[in-house]
Amino acid sequence: MQRVETLEKIEKTGVVAVVRGASKEEAYKAAVACIDGGVKGIELTFTAPQADQIIAELKEEYKDDKEACIGAGTVLDPVTARIAIMAGAEFIVSPSFDKEVAKLCNLYQIPYMPGCMTITEMQTAMSYGSDIVKIFPGSVVGQGFVSAVKAPLPHANIMPTGGVNLENMHEWFEKGVVVVGAGSNLVGPAAQGDFEQVKLNAQAYHEELVRIKSLG
Repeated sequence: MQRVETLEKIEKTGVVAVVRGASKEEAYKAAVACIDGGVKGIELTFTAPQADQIIAELKEEYKDDKEACIGAGTVLDPVTARIAIMAGAEFIVSPSFDKEVAKLCNLYQIPYMPGCMTITEMQTAMSYGSDIVKIFPGSVVGQGFVSAVKAPLPHANIMPTGGVNLENMHEWFEKGVVVVGAGSNLVGPAAQGDFEQVKLNAQAYHEELVRIKSLG
């Protein structure tokens, strides 16, 4: 049930913020700004220093927030995946598919969302239990790829990351994606220490998501 509940939380968030950071403090504050602004899905990437500690601290900070969903990103191997899961990561995201990471996530009943660029990669990922497949980079494959995939694989749950912004987010959902990943367009100001702008960006993304959902 844990895995199903997490997947439902991820889909409900609608937007997953891809949080990086040159320092532990920057990444943590960027994640907090996103959650406080209404973007409750956080992919804390392992390119950030002490990523596992940040995940653990965010989990503690938002333990009473039923909508907050904290996961780990840029997970390249099963060792990193296990470190993330032990820190409390609710889902694992990778830029590419790795079957050993998939098997570990299955063992712990943690959703695994690997980056894929071809139908073959997506089919392989799904055969290893990936409930949501990340299309990455979305800016390269484009929205038409979602339509093309949905023809032979109508049951595929897709999350585009890279190339998603406030202006085109509705188009991705119209193509049939279940959730979108937002990176620099959302959290970019954190690099300059402007966490208030990150919060404002998150509010704008949340408001746009509510509008999209209201249209059905």
